[in-house]
Formats: sequence, structure tokens, C-alpha cells
Amino acid sequence: MTEVITANLPARDFNKTEAFYTRLGFETRFRNEGWMIMGLGGTQVEFFPHPELDPKTSWFSACLRSDDIEALHAQFSEAGLPKDQTAAPRLTEIFKLDTAPRMFALVDEDGSLWRVLDETDLAA
Repeated sequence: MTEVITANLPARDFNKTEAFYTRLGFETRFRNEGWMIMGLGGTQVEFFPHPELDPKTSWFSACLRSDDIEALHAQFSEAGLPKDQTAAPRLTEIFKLDTAPRMFALVDEDGSLWRVLDETDLAA
């Protein structure tokens, strides 16, 4: 038996969300008018329509664990996202908090926060 849990995030406009995530290296695996699934390697994220969402007040988030956050950060950096702490979208540098693994943050155009965590730091 195999179980999988996927993040479900809002999208104000599937065309814009699809274009944004494609720039990061995701591929579209399913799409209709009410649902979209995008994948990156062996992982995926699902999007639902939320046209009235205000990205500045969004509280949606997801975690992505990687055993090579440097490579993933480099890949996401190629999209040329702003680093400004108030911008949406934006991409932070890799950082470490005292009680958490190394990570970086990505905020998409709809204000959803991704915490990209160093899987090797979680295991330590």
C-alpha cells in the first residue's frame, strides 16, 4: 500500500499559476476548470480556484523537503524572483533558525508560502 499527501493551494488564475510554477521547473500533470495538479520530480501540488483571494492576506502554505536545497534554490533562482520581504512572489536566501532545519522560503503570486526544508538537516 502506498499513501501520498499533497498540498492544496489556491490559485486566482490557473493560467498565471501554471506559468509561474512552470518557470520554477514544475510540470502540469492534470488540469480542468476546477482543479490543477503540478509536479516537480516525485512530488506534486494541487491547486483549486480562488479568484477572490487577496495575496497580501493569504495564510496558505506548504512544506517541501529536499535532500539538496542548494540545487533546488539555484533552480528556483533562475526564475529571477524578487528578494524583497514584502513582494509576492519572492524567494529568500537559504537560512537557518536555531530550532529548525536549514531552509529557504518561496512566496508565489497568490501569496502562498512554501518552506523548503533541508531533509538532511531534519534527519540529524
